[in-house]
Order: sequence, then C-alpha cells, then structure tokens
Amino acid sequence: MEIKVIASGSKGNAYRISDGETSLLLDAGIPINRLQEALDFKLLALGGCLVTHAHGDHSKAVPALLRLGVDVYTSQGTIDACGFAGHRIHAVKALGELRIGSLSVLPFDVQHDAPEPLGFLITSKATGDKLLYFTDTYYIKYCFAGLTHIMAECNYSEDGIMRSVAAGYIPLELVPRLFKSHMSLEHLLEMLKANDLSKVKQIYLLHLSYNNGDEELFKAEVQKLTGTEVYVC
Repeated sequence: MEIKVIASGSKGNAYRISDGETSLLLDAGIPINRLQEALDFKLLALGGCLVTHAHGDHSKAVPALLRLGVDVYTSQGTIDACGFAGHRIHAVKALGELRIGSLSVLPFDVQHDAPEPLGFLITSKATGDKLLYFTDTYYIKYCFAGLTHIMAECNYSEDGIMRSVAAGYIPLELVPRLFKSHMSLEHLLEMLKANDLSKVKQIYLLHLSYNNGDEELFKAEVQKLTGTEVYVC
C-alpha cells in the first residue's frame, strides 16, 4: 500500500492511499487548493474520500470535493453536523462494509467528542494489504488480524501533558478533554500489544500535539515494541 502524507495535526489532516488500482483520500481537513496541489490536480482519479468525523481539521475541504465530483463516505452524524448534501455524499455505518474499486472498507466506531466518529479498516483485493486508519480517539475497542499497515493517532504522552500544564501551555481544566478525545502514546502501545502485528510492514504516527508530543520518543517506543518501520507525521 502506498501512503502519501499530505497534512497531519491540529491544523489539518489529509492522507492519500493507493494499492495501484484504487486511490482514496483519508480525511480532508485542509483547503481544497492545497489538496489539488498535493494530488497534482488529479482529484477525479480518487475512488473517493473517507472522513472520520465532523471537526474542521478533518472535514474542511469536503464541500469543495463534493462540488468537484469526488464521492465522500462518512457517518450520518458527521453529515448532519456539517450540513453536507448532494448525490456524492454517502452515509456509512460502523461495521457496515463497503467496496470502493479494489478496496474493501470496514468503518468502525471510535470514541471522540464529535457525532458518530469512525475509524476505517481498508483491505486491498489487489495486493492483500490490510490498512488500519484511526485518529481522534482515546481508545480502540476492537482487535484486528492480518494488518500490514497502521496509521494511528499518537497525540501526546501523559508526561508531556503534565509538563505543558506546569509550563502554562494548557490549562488544567482542559486535561480531562484531552484524555477522553485523543490517543496517548501509552494507550497506543497497549492497543498495539492487543493486536497481531506479525504481518505489519509500516506504522505511521499521526496528529502529534505540538506542545504535548515528542517525535523521537514516540518513534523509539513504537519501534521498540513492534520492530517495524515507524514514520512520524
């Protein structure tokens, strides 16, 4: 599976994946002109766009994508919260599998402070690759078999949060929201331990917090646990 990181973080998230036959955009949280440039102005070569949830750093460009003829797949909760409309918007349900070209997509429910947020398990019928994509959740209640690629939020560490509070970067009252809406290094490591990683080729760490994240630490800890290629985005 080819993975192209276009943007990652609180200012916007967008990633393109391709198995050589079908390409998908995962989230569209940056201005449409940036997406067009990153994709060489070939938006219509996409099989579609999967959107995890309604927050703007994941959904900003969706209205423009719909106008330009790109099919967008997301939950009804996200559609209602954002006011998306038109024949190119498709409501999907957690654990309701769909097919987009050579890719099989299984949405699943995650935990975040947005209406009906989703993660996605994407399997290529062409290559056999199986990619897990999730962001903006503090917990994954499912286990997955046969994964080859993982794109996972790793937003902060617990020590990083406490350092930011002590330094005055974030108010103490914001901490409970962070703990219940984003994935920590500690929770990610526990999630990885609960899954079969024997076929995993690459892990991408997404949506790092500017103040509460530590790129070198996160990469080192995930590499130590998994023994696989780790990229920090």
